[in-house]
Amino acid sequence: MLIPFATAVFVGLAVLWPGGAPPHERTGVGFDRQTYQGKVVEVEEVDCAEVNAAQVPPTGDTSTPEGREAINSQQGICKRTTVEVTSGPDKGRTFVEIVQPDAPRQLEEGQGVVVAFAPDAPRDLQYSVIDVDRKLPIALLAGIFALAVILVGRMRGVMALIALATSFAVLTLFILPAILQGSNPLVVAVVGASAIMLIALYACHGITARTSVAVLGTLISLLLIGLLGSVFIDWASLTGNTDDYTGLIHGLYPDIDMSGLLLAGVIIGSLGVLDDVTVTQTSAVWELHQADPRMGPRKLYQAAIRIGRDHIASVVNTLVLAYAGAALPLLLLFSIAQSSVVTVANSELVAQEIVRTLVGSIGLVASVPLTTGLAALVVSADRPAEAAAGPGTGTGGGTGGGTGGPGAGGTASGEKPTSPRRGGRGRRRRGK
Repeated sequence: MLIPFATAVFVGLAVLWPGGAPPHERTGVGFDRQTYQGKVVEVEEVDCAEVNAAQVPPTGDTSTPEGREAINSQQGICKRTTVEVTSGPDKGRTFVEIVQPDAPRQLEEGQGVVVAFAPDAPRDLQYSVIDVDRKLPIALLAGIFALAVILVGRMRGVMALIALATSFAVLTLFILPAILQGSNPLVVAVVGASAIMLIALYACHGITARTSVAVLGTLISLLLIGLLGSVFIDWASLTGNTDDYTGLIHGLYPDIDMSGLLLAGVIIGSLGVLDDVTVTQTSAVWELHQADPRMGPRKLYQAAIRIGRDHIASVVNTLVLAYAGAALPLLLLFSIAQSSVVTVANSELVAQEIVRTLVGSIGLVASVPLTTGLAALVVSADRPAEAAAGPGTGTGGGTGGGTGGPGAGGTASGEKPTSPRRGGRGRRRRGK
């Protein structure tokens, strides 16, 4: 069943492979800016009023946040920072950046920064600081993570890291460029997610029947998620264009189906948790079978589904909290506005997260009984060693009859023969 599916997935990769994102003229808005590396070489404290860091409203109105901020900025001490461009065609060029006292990001001498280049601006204003350089702490944290995974997981941990790198490569080299090239986002997401699933599961858990059952359960659950997501995204009229970033994408590439992009995100986002659920359930069934090979598929299913119910409760809660944590600033704005729960849930920005969470959760819930049932049927097809040996065959040197006959070196079930001493004691008790 899985060989034709895997063949179709890799044929789809070959057919849809984009060859890179299409070029476009940069707009200079948001992430669509030309950026280079820089370094703060000098920091000087100056009076904000001298550098005109903020202008008081002509009316003198300080009742608004903007007016109060302008007053505070003029009365405070600003920082005049000199920044050197350390990469790009203007490497070595310096420019001045004024940092207000209430700015959320304060610059220090020697700090690495990210600078944006605006070619159409006046020369003195072409460069500006847009962020700080965080590569070192992120790289260090990634190294600690990799070390922890390898120390605990050993070879499995190494394979998990390889699978993680492969998943990231498929995402950045195939899924994202293919969508930008104009391919159907849903088709691209299904092919890409299936490739990630096949590579990750078989790399981490080996090419076994156990892994294949997990792959099959994940595949069917993904198809269910795709079907439900398509129906409810269309029914709820979710456009997928809800913030500045999606608006910028739509402006740069108007041919992209934004609702299809939303559905693709639902499928890819659900894949990681689905892998965890299906592998856990399959492993539970296999371990139960090894503990008691005489259990049939019905008893295996009943025992493993009890584990699955606990898993469902924790995973669904995890999904909801993960999405709530990501949208916490947005939810806080709704709370400040004192909007009702119905109003908040009805807004498209929140409604798409609700649909994403519920569709993914339904797929996760369905994957537990589905994968458990498949695993119970497959593992029960293995005949126990006792049954395979055939009835009446001894394992200790004798065959056939009872334990007191001439061939009593062993028993049909492989039990140890009764010792003479224990047998003698039994005869004395019967004589008494």
